[in-house]
Order: sequence, then structure tokens, then C-alpha cells
Amino acid sequence: MNLLSFSLILFGVLLNAAAQLLLKAGTNAVGHFAFSRDNVLPVGWQLATEPHIMGGLTCYVISVVVWIMALSRVEVSIAYPMLSIGYVVNALAALWLFGEAVSVTRMAGIGIIIVGVYVVARS
Repeated sequence: MNLLSFSLILFGVLLNAAAQLLLKAGTNAVGHFAFSRDNVLPVGWQLATEPHIMGGLTCYVISVVVWIMALSRVEVSIAYPMLSIGYVVNALAALWLFGEAVSVTRMAGIGIIIVGVYVVARS
């Protein structure tokens, strides 16, 4: 895998991770909600106009374009496992940004993911 291909994969993964974090920030801003027949339009509108959610959806759209570019250069059996990098990024960012707990077990799982991505990238 050359530098351009790896850069496209990494950029796509980071955009996808950013999308998840923005969506979480958006749902935190909106707060807990339940859809019912009476509130589907007001809650839907609130979600659709929340800036973090709009930013997250924008990141998703751009990440799809970047991912398609990456797939045109790299075998899917190599590219797809690289999405696991997003688990690592999101776990660490959620700890830092949202104060979410990252237990020893989660850290061990993240370590396993890092080793797996390294093995796939080197194959």
C-alpha cells in the first residue's frame, strides 16, 4: 500500500470517527428523547437542525467520497479492516471529550485492535 492509499484510508476513517463524535455531541445537546406520534416532527426537526448533527452527517458524506477513492486503489480485504482504527480513535476521544469510562478491558480490546490493524496493513 502506498502513502496516498494509506492517507485516503486514514482520512476516511478519521472523518467517520469525527462523524460519530459529532453525532454524540449533538444528541448530548438535544438530550434524551423518545419518538412518539405526537413528537416525531418536533424532535425530528430539533435533530435535523442541531449543528453538531449536521456536521456529523456532513463528515459522513465526505467520508464516503474519500472511502470510494481509497477502494479504487486498495483491495477491500485490506481497506475494510482499517476501519477498526475508528474504534481506537472514538474510545480515546470519548474519554477525553465526554468523560466516558474506558476500562482496562476496553483498553485491552483497543490494544488487540491496534495489533490486528498492524498485521493486516503489513500483509
